[in-house]
Amino acid sequence: MTPEFTRIIDIRHLEDKPVTLTASAEECAALAKRFLLVAVNQLEATVILTRDGANVTAKGRLKADFVQSCAVSGEDLPMKVDEPLDFRFVPASSIAPEDLSADQEIEITSDDCDEIEFEGERLDLGEAVAQSLGLAIDPFATGPEANRVRQKSGLLGEDKTGPFAALAALKNPKP
Repeated sequence: MTPEFTRIIDIRHLEDKPVTLTASAEECAALAKRFLLVAVNQLEATVILTRDGANVTAKGRLKADFVQSCAVSGEDLPMKVDEPLDFRFVPASSIAPEDLSADQEIEITSDDCDEIEFEGERLDLGEAVAQSLGLAIDPFATGPEANRVRQKSGLLGEDKTGPFAALAALKNPKP
């Protein structure tokens, strides 16, 4: 699979200054398709890459403007993301998956979740930013028409099915 938003960085030429990535209209359209969005209107990230031995740390900011569908009504929901980026590129593991036994345990810490493997001297900063956008999208976002659609469809609202619904029933027991 070819990434929709690729920006290859050669780690041998890192400078201690911000790198700004801006998605083109075509890249935005491809990312919208990938993440099942109505549209991605804007995607921009500013990142500072720092070498730490064989690893490369990336810190910066992701800004995006997109339209997604309401999880209940399907209506268009304009959304904005403005959040920090903080991840680390690490050289690809020297242990091949076939070298691991089925019963071997690998402990993963929360820091490991923000690690992205790369091979050689080049990494794809654009794909890392695209993945960060994917993680920032709320798959259960609802709009102002969601409650009306729930009622029309006979679906119970969160007040009837949420975590406090059982407690409310105890407070007002039916005879």
